This record gives sequence, C-alpha cells and structure tokens, in this order.
Amino acid sequence: MQVYGIDFTSRPRRAKPITCLQCQLKGQRLNAGALACWRDFVSFESFLTQPGPWIAGLDFPFGQSRIFLTNIGWPLTWSGYVRHAENLGRAGFRQALDDYRAQRPVGDKEHRRATDRLAGAISPQKLYGTPVGLMFFEGAPRLLRAGVSIPGVQVGDPRRICVEAYPGLLARQLIGRRSYKQDNPKLHSPEREHARRALLAAILDGATRSAYGLEVTAPAHLADDPSGDHLDALLCAIQAAWAWTQWADGAGQLTLPRMIDPLEGWIADPHARG
Repeated sequence: MQVYGIDFTSRPRRAKPITCLQCQLKGQRLNAGALACWRDFVSFESFLTQPGPWIAGLDFPFGQSRIFLTNIGWPLTWSGYVRHAENLGRAGFRQALDDYRAQRPVGDKEHRRATDRLAGAISPQKLYGTPVGLMFFEGAPRLLRAGVSIPGVQVGDPRRICVEAYPGLLARQLIGRRSYKQDNPKLHSPEREHARRALLAAILDGATRSAYGLEVTAPAHLADDPSGDHLDALLCAIQAAWAWTQWADGAGQLTLPRMIDPLEGWIADPHARG
C-alpha cells in the first residue's frame, strides 16, 4: 500500500513548504522513500487528485468541536461547516473566531474535540502560536473539494484516503516532551538536534512495534532538518499506516468504530482511541 505522511502549513512558501514523505507499506513494514516539498497549494491539490490506491496522514485538524459549532450556529454537518468556513474567506474566518472568543468567559474561549482531549492536542480554533485554526481553514476545504475519502467523516473515492495525523503525540510516546524542532534559525540548538536523532533512532530500533505494530525503515537524513518537518512527515506516515493495518477490510477500505464523531473527526493514533 502506498502511504504518504504530510506535514502541513497554512502558508506554504520556500522557507516553509508543505512536506510530503512517500512510503510503501508491505505487511507490517513501512519503508520511507522520496521526500517532496511543495511551496504552494496547487501542488498539494494536485497530489490529492492523483489516482489511488493510497492513504495519507495529514498534520492538521480536519474538523472543529461540536460545542463550538453549536454555539456559533454553523451547519451541523462536516461538509456544511467546512463550506461555510471557506465562504467566509480567510479574513472573515479569523474575524469569526476572534469575535467568538471575545464574548466567551475566561477558560471557555476555545474548545477541543473529543479526539484532541485524548491526544493532548490544542483546540482547532487556535489562531496564534501554532495556528491550527488557519491550517483547518486551508486544508479541510481542499479535502472536501478533492472528493477524498475521510473514514467516518466524508464518503469519497475509496482509493484515495486521508486521515488526520498528529506527529506530536507519537513523538511524546518515544522521547517524552523533549523539544526536537524549531522554525526560527536563531533557536536551533544541539539539544534539539540530539532529540531529533534520538527520535529517529527509537523508530528505527523498533519502538513503534508494540503500539503501532510496525517495523520502520527510513534514511538518517530525515533528522537533519532543524524545523522537524521531514521527521514529522515520517511520524504522519506511521500513523496513517497504523490506521490502514487496523481497519482496512478485504475490499481495501477502512471500517471504523462507531464511537468516532462524524462532525468533529478523529486523530489516527492508538493513543487517541479512547
């Protein structure tokens, strides 16, 4: 099975491209291959339409929380509120989230999905720091328009499957909360480099066997990137491959537990199952 790990950004450019690692899953072994860096959304959109079969793990929130959608009055279907968000435009989407946050009491301004709480992820409404809200805004509508299959969320082409990945969750399982990446060149450090190499070494030494059921082979140079994007793409691929090995049926489709909320979506990781 062709597996892709994609480290996403809400503003792809030369200094911070969307990073895609192509891998091959044979049985329980995941072999990392070619790395691609996309400096624009056109390249990402082209990837989404390429013929399958393939599965991709993408590092951005596919959905918003049920409580936020109910409170703000957006459509209560995934396709409905994704279209609504897109129609607001980037500035309008940002303003809607800012206005919502301004009128909420302290401690109740941003909401997490059930899968975020299980994974230890931040709210998909977040616009600052790591702007996952903008990543949702740029990513989810493109998944909708491409007609990919998002198991439990969107019925699309069964040979083009996308699942939500969260590399930080997998990294924490292997090296704790050690910082291993930094976009700012002024903050690159030997400690972060050591953490990246420790993370990759753990993966190659079989640390993903027990929870993810996978043996992984990957080149050492994935740990060279100070931003951590190349390594994060590998982590996304591992999570996508895990999802495939867990839930793929004989017809090459994913069948998922009913506990997944089709409005909010889910993170593909054994530690986020509940």
